[in-house]
Amino acid sequence: MRTLTVGLAERSYPIIIKEGLLAEIGLDLKERNIAKRYVIISDSHVAGLYGDSLLGSLREAGLDVDLVTFPRGESSKHLATVAELASKLARLGVDRKDGLVALGGGVTGDITGFLAATYMRGIAFVQVPTTLLAQVDSSVGGKTGVDIPEGKNLVGAFYQPKAVYVDSLVLNSLPEEELLNGLAEVIKYGVIYDAAFFSFLAENRQDIISCSLSVLEEVISRCCAIKAEVVAKDEKESNLRRILNFGHTLGHAVEAASNFDLAHGLSVAIGMVAASRLAQAKGLLSEEDTSGIQALIEQYGLPTEIPDNLDRSKIKFYLTTDKKAVSGRPFYVLPTEIGKVTITDDVDEELVDQLL
Repeated sequence: MRTLTVGLAERSYPIIIKEGLLAEIGLDLKERNIAKRYVIISDSHVAGLYGDSLLGSLREAGLDVDLVTFPRGESSKHLATVAELASKLARLGVDRKDGLVALGGGVTGDITGFLAATYMRGIAFVQVPTTLLAQVDSSVGGKTGVDIPEGKNLVGAFYQPKAVYVDSLVLNSLPEEELLNGLAEVIKYGVIYDAAFFSFLAENRQDIISCSLSVLEEVISRCCAIKAEVVAKDEKESNLRRILNFGHTLGHAVEAASNFDLAHGLSVAIGMVAASRLAQAKGLLSEEDTSGIQALIEQYGLPTEIPDNLDRSKIKFYLTTDKKAVSGRPFYVLPTEIGKVTITDDVDEELVDQLL
């Protein structure tokens, strides 16, 4: 078992990583005494895979627990879903001493976190991420939110979980596309923070792709350690934490322009290559490092080019409405070498047009 801590003073919390952890969550929750009862929030697909196991774990520990579901997919990540779930909690009699358990991928974690932040002005919640993307990224750090037609994650809150439980064993049931979806975020950490980790990903690609759990646990642990360190220094993204958005400025715009048909991680992969090319065009990144970043992304079977069928004017619209944009000027995280990045809004529109 690996245990990390997100250090946020009185709001610090553990990230626990272990194969087969799902069966032990009930006992751990009982020991931590986070809430007097729990409601598991999950999408209809994940609930069918792991809902009974998690319900059993909590009930065997003597905890009172219910399970509430919503339709699977990014299309559910909106305010209407939050309102419907809140109504279900009210009908169950959930009060301020109760807690939520987010069981699922990034969509479930974002929705549950935002629901926890707003229901009765805030109740406790924990994360049980079941996708690689959620395990290495979205379950840690307290970003919650939903989409609106004008853009992704434009309505949300910073609201930290009380604990994050990562069971690597669930990755065995993950479809290949979902594994790739998470690997884009994994590669991100190497580019922005850790050149040695970037090399590790290149050297261990086959074990990672084939879901060697011992190697994947090492990958998850390193990603979570980096994110925990960054979040502890800058919880609400005033400065350093913005480096975690590498690939996300253009990636979110591409994702939204595809009507969310293109998965988040695949969109981020495209965004990372685009940001690297922008950095090279501005003289910040060598051609060798640009090629190295693109090569690793390609080696993991991830896309590197914006699909031809996407409307470029839509992409530009979503760039200006990105939640990180100020006065319509998007911020870009640009690599200066593998392992280091800079943040800037000084990117000529003509350069972006050429890239698109």
